[in-house]
Amino acid sequence: MHTIPGKETLTRVRQLITPHIHQTPVMTSATVNRMLGAEVFFKCENLQKAGAFKFRGATHAVLTLGPEEALRGVATHSSGNHAQALALAARQRGIRAHIVMPESAPRIKVEAVKDYGGEITFCLPLLSEREATLKKVMDRTGAVEIHPYNDYRIIAGQATAAAEVYDVVSPDIIMAPVGGGGLLSGTILSTRHFSPHTVVYGAEPLNADDAWQSFQSKQWVPSDNPQTIADGLRTSLGSLTFPIILQGVEDILTTTEEGIVEAMYLIWERMKIVVEPSAAVPLAAMMEHREIFAGKKVALILSGGNADLHRLPWMENRSFSNR
Repeated sequence: MHTIPGKETLTRVRQLITPHIHQTPVMTSATVNRMLGAEVFFKCENLQKAGAFKFRGATHAVLTLGPEEALRGVATHSSGNHAQALALAARQRGIRAHIVMPESAPRIKVEAVKDYGGEITFCLPLLSEREATLKKVMDRTGAVEIHPYNDYRIIAGQATAAAEVYDVVSPDIIMAPVGGGGLLSGTILSTRHFSPHTVVYGAEPLNADDAWQSFQSKQWVPSDNPQTIADGLRTSLGSLTFPIILQGVEDILTTTEEGIVEAMYLIWERMKIVVEPSAAVPLAAMMEHREIFAGKKVALILSGGNADLHRLPWMENRSFSNR
């Protein structure tokens, strides 16, 4: 797939991967609606296979490999949800997955990759080391690289999340978190073709606001050592995702670290579902910019639920200690 996927392609992709993924529920909360003065619909990708939306794109990429490519297996470098998603997608097709992970990767995610059958090679926690180690693995195995977001196959797969939203509700606004931009790009494309009246927003931590800077300046700005609890949103936009976002998003809204923890806690407490910090960023952004959303129907994509249960953010935050 070498061009931005259009309506027919997105429809075919959805038909292809639907038998292999969960069609996740869209949930509501009367408490959240009352707090924000809006109708809020949560697309629960935290309940997706492998615990995140990443499984959609990984499944599409793996399913579209040719027979010779499949025999070679797939490879990527990732410390998080893409690693788990690709390992599981590869297992479902019966092929090998080679995953380069930094030595600092969360234990829970390392164990999940192992459980899904991924073959892990560890490296130093530097981007240069990850890329160099991946090249060595690919040279040794002949495996096909599956990039976490800068790949139209991945973007088309992630687009199916928003397409499923539009089966259920016709929102005024839809908002997705943005790191590398695969989910937000896919959301833009689905919205363009299946719900053109809906306005798309991105949500990003203030401490990792490279996408906001890029959107404001109309020039790509790299992510520079971001310090945010939302570990899934620390990556830079890709060369394929940035143009789609630049042309298709209304705005990118930022939120504080405190806001992310507050929103995550609210989802756990009121909706009784597990989400990771990155997934809480859209709700946090909505809470901090509520004037934009007042009186509107708003769809938020809860991107994943792979939280480290041994290091929940409110355990060390005194403001939550008496709740």
